[in-house]
Amino acid sequence: WAARIRRVLLLGPSHRVGFRGIATPGCDRFETPLGEIAIDLPAIAAISPLESVVEMTTAHACEHSLEVQLPFLQTLLGDFTLVPLVVGEVDPSAVAAVLETLWGGPETLIVISSDLSHYHPYREARALDLNTSRAIEQLDSHLAGEQACGCHPLNGLLEAAKAHQLHLTTLDVRNSGDTAGGKQQVVGYGAYCLH
Repeated sequence: WAARIRRVLLLGPSHRVGFRGIATPGCDRFETPLGEIAIDLPAIAAISPLESVVEMTTAHACEHSLEVQLPFLQTLLGDFTLVPLVVGEVDPSAVAAVLETLWGGPETLIVISSDLSHYHPYREARALDLNTSRAIEQLDSHLAGEQACGCHPLNGLLEAAKAHQLHLTTLDVRNSGDTAGGKQQVVGYGAYCLH
């Protein structure tokens, strides 16, 4: 399946800059130690007329939610174009409108970058994240920031998934206490697949 993917729509939350809307980067490439990734400028042009879409380099300048995904995508997919969008405060319908404009077919992969709960003790985080996962599995597009820092892009994708009658599978739910640290204050993570 990876050989068919030519374009990645990558959406993540804004951790450093507060704003309303969906920010495009205002550049023509991203770069990691694995090489350059061309920005899909025709796709950016296609969504630019949408009311919620703004060009905002400051939203991208220090944002890690997108860049942490890039090495994985480069390793798995090789050559692809990127539509990187940092999502601020915005209604799910605005994100869904962007996704609908660029939906495409099997050549397009949509990736939402988000953590789940933050800084709870291990057992409490497990319970919170399992409840959030149940909501995600039901395509509930009313998630809050306490459930997932990327609730805005995630809610938009879940709304679009309902419109496209997609099904969701949970691949795994863990937290930092399972993988890389102590269990006093953990960060939750989940991996899900729409099909």
